[in-house]
Amino acid sequence: MFQLAKSIGDAIVPIGDGCMLVVPREVSGVPMAATRALIKRGVKRLHLVALPTSSLQADLLIGAGCVETLETSAVSLGEFGPAPRFTAAITSGAIKMKDATCPALHAALQASEKGVPFMPLRGLIGSDILKYRDDWRVIDSPFGKGDPIVLLPAIRPDVALIHAPMADRFGNVWIGRQRELATMVHAAAKTVATVERIHDGNLLEDPTLAAGTLPGFYVENVAVAERGAWPLGLPDFYPVDAAHVAEYARMAATTKGFADYLDRYVYEHRAA
Repeated sequence: MFQLAKSIGDAIVPIGDGCMLVVPREVSGVPMAATRALIKRGVKRLHLVALPTSSLQADLLIGAGCVETLETSAVSLGEFGPAPRFTAAITSGAIKMKDATCPALHAALQASEKGVPFMPLRGLIGSDILKYRDDWRVIDSPFGKGDPIVLLPAIRPDVALIHAPMADRFGNVWIGRQRELATMVHAAAKTVATVERIHDGNLLEDPTLAAGTLPGFYVENVAVAERGAWPLGLPDFYPVDAAHVAEYARMAATTKGFADYLDRYVYEHRAA
């Protein structure tokens, strides 16, 4: 049942230890305020699925010891360089990595979205990635001889965690043109959303906004978090804080520097 939470901490209660959590790519409205709240709460053993890539969010969660398994196609700080805590965790074997491709992740979540056990995908044929994914199966197509196809098991997350521009008091969440958020929400058992503001009225009754709105029956909890994607950007609303991400890249390059970052910006978070 939908709940308009009083705080981000209340909203993220469904995300417990050992949860399979799906989060969006770094330019789709990343719930960074909620991510900091999860770290402060001390969540552990997450199976983190990033659709289909991640940056600061995954690096923070990994560095803080929240992640046991990571399933994604890339983690990078982009123009600011490699993701340092992700790199350290992979090098040391601190996390289990389920390497994937962008189309494979979309297809596996679409299988769950459609309520089917798997999804076929052709583009993986000939790739070395098949050597490392024993849960992906290559079969001959039943509709042609000598026509191999890869079957990907459905990814069924426990919770989808998103950040969006607005929601209404009925639990409807406006995601605009960020349609991969809909795939995440449809695939997951529950959805937690942070939003910039609460819309006055019913989003599904507005002919301009309805097409970009997730119906409230998909959404468990919503909490208001102004600039909730900071220091990442929210498409069409505010840009990435490049200076802050550069500072993170510098600090997180060492274990001590990362700990200092957590102390300064997570445990005693100071907004931009």
